[in-house]
Amino acid sequence: MTIWVPRTDRPLLDDSFPLPLQHPFTLRQAVDAGLTQHRIRCLEEQRLVRRVLKSVYVAAQVPDDIVLRARALALVVPHAAVITDWTACWFWTGLLPLNAHLSIPPLSVFHPARHARLRNPLCDSGARSFRPSDLTSWEGLRLTTPLRTAWDLGRLTHRDRAIGALDALLRTGAFEPTELVEGVDRFKGMRGVRQLRDLAPLADARAESPGESTLRLRWLDMPTLPPPTPQVLISVNGVEVYRIDLGVPELRFGCEYDGEEFHSEDDQRLHDRARREDLARRFGWHVEGVRKSNVYGAKRDVEEILHHGIRRARRALGLNPSYDL
Repeated sequence: MTIWVPRTDRPLLDDSFPLPLQHPFTLRQAVDAGLTQHRIRCLEEQRLVRRVLKSVYVAAQVPDDIVLRARALALVVPHAAVITDWTACWFWTGLLPLNAHLSIPPLSVFHPARHARLRNPLCDSGARSFRPSDLTSWEGLRLTTPLRTAWDLGRLTHRDRAIGALDALLRTGAFEPTELVEGVDRFKGMRGVRQLRDLAPLADARAESPGESTLRLRWLDMPTLPPPTPQVLISVNGVEVYRIDLGVPELRFGCEYDGEEFHSEDDQRLHDRARREDLARRFGWHVEGVRKSNVYGAKRDVEEILHHGIRRARRALGLNPSYDL
């Protein structure tokens, strides 16, 4: 068997790669084509390939879209199984739970009720009941609709992650906010329905990231604060100049979630600082930036940041900085 070794003078894989570049492949297919597991790990570390599911990879240059996700799932989903929960959410939106990049979660795959439980190390398996309207098909795959996926994740996952999933699934346009809320009662008596009942009315398609969704949830958990408006536009002569993740226009106060992917490098931090200084100087907006450590974990302090920011904004406008806490 010939062992394929990549050239080191190119940034991306080329046609010398022993598998089709535009299609995902399993670890077994890679080994059969002459690669070793060690070589695959090296390619991943060099960012020449990326892992999309457990034991499923694709060349780094292939863009993420629903077609790629369908092809990847078709390689590993057992016959007749239904794709659910986070795997269905990933299929519809490209979104996985927070920190999934550190450890790709197992497939959420279920057989309809009365079928045997799956025995597959790649799967988080079990049995579940569905109505016909809960399921749809995509090129041979069976999966829960975006609406049923939202109901399930709203019930069965931690609320910090659930709100991000609800926002992302609502953003697909496959269902209306009223449908999400009105369908909650069908799960009466089931696990997690109380959380779903609380979160469903808060879902908002304007959120653009899971961190932003959780930040909004933290804000809404403090009813004494004025509620935030997502994606506040700052315009000059009808032309958008800035867009603020969450804001209170009447107070000219905003808060944004600075995720690690786009806000960690020195030049990115400098850009964020310059942007917020310009918002203050030209438009009178005070905008706080918060990071993962501010929003998540036992030492989070986002509540204090928001309270302080609202007081500061009221004071700047000549209003009484005190309000009912």
